[in-house]
Amino acid sequence: MLAARKCVLKKVCTSQHMSEAEALTKLVVYTSDQAQSCVLRACQIAGIATANFRPLPTDASSHFSLSPAVLIKAAATDVAAGLFPFFLCGKVGTTSSSAVDPLLELGDIAKRYGMWYHIDAAYAGSACICPEFRHYLNGVEKADSYNMNPHDWMLTNFDCSTLWVKNSELLVAALSNKPVYLQNKATDNNLVVDYKDWEIPLGRRFRAVKLWMVMRLYGVSGLQSHIRNHIRIAKHFESLVRADFRFEMIVPTNFSLVCFRLRTPAGSKDNSRTLNSKLVEALNRKGDILVTHTELSGIYTLRFAVGGTHMELHHVQAAWNLIQAEASLLNDKQ
Repeated sequence: MLAARKCVLKKVCTSQHMSEAEALTKLVVYTSDQAQSCVLRACQIAGIATANFRPLPTDASSHFSLSPAVLIKAAATDVAAGLFPFFLCGKVGTTSSSAVDPLLELGDIAKRYGMWYHIDAAYAGSACICPEFRHYLNGVEKADSYNMNPHDWMLTNFDCSTLWVKNSELLVAALSNKPVYLQNKATDNNLVVDYKDWEIPLGRRFRAVKLWMVMRLYGVSGLQSHIRNHIRIAKHFESLVRADFRFEMIVPTNFSLVCFRLRTPAGSKDNSRTLNSKLVEALNRKGDILVTHTELSGIYTLRFAVGGTHMELHHVQAAWNLIQAEASLLNDKQ
């Protein structure tokens, strides 16, 4: 976002005869309301006004992916108001429900409005090492930057987040400075890649070595087997949910995250929010499993993530038995 900001400010200040401070107040960021909180945090770091951050609404009709029509309408409205769309973040595997945005269409819209197009595939990008899931990245070629986290789902210890940029010079230009004490012949003569200008801190860990070790240890087939096994187990858990009339799925399972809840009983005044929150509390209180929650279109939703390195089918079956038992106890108290 800092690189995108530097690019657009230069253009706007020149074409609109504005000061940098004035132009900065008119820059707008777009993403879906399902995007991770890091997008808003990036706005805070980059000095983008909170009022110019657009978490665009999604709903169940598109499985909570960002609608191109919604984006176009928002961008057109902002342009008419004298604002400047400059950054779009598309998602492959949202935090709440693993939704996947239509990357190809969003890329075309970003190009139309001259926006920097970033794709965040932090969690689900790992699945795309399997050919059968590669289609989720269709349109990635239109991105200006792309990231995924091997520490999320590719057997690499925290932290290890990979970033690709189409034009690294723009990123370096946004963060580069050359105090006397950091000057050296290797950097000055472009003999090395000086990563101090690629990120906010000057220093960095040697994260690449642990990712390299994982790749060497497991190989392509081993990593693919790991991903496929988790997705297979998650699909099995989804089938268990669908087979119990007391529960319902909120969205189909794309990867290894299952979003479900207890159905709303007759006479419920809060759409079963209280009932499902009690279920989460009861399960987590025991300490045998951890179930997190989210909200999707105002629906309190349970999240069951299959992600443990050594997780197997019998672990999921045991977890489901606990969930059913606690649900029965809650229903008895109703």
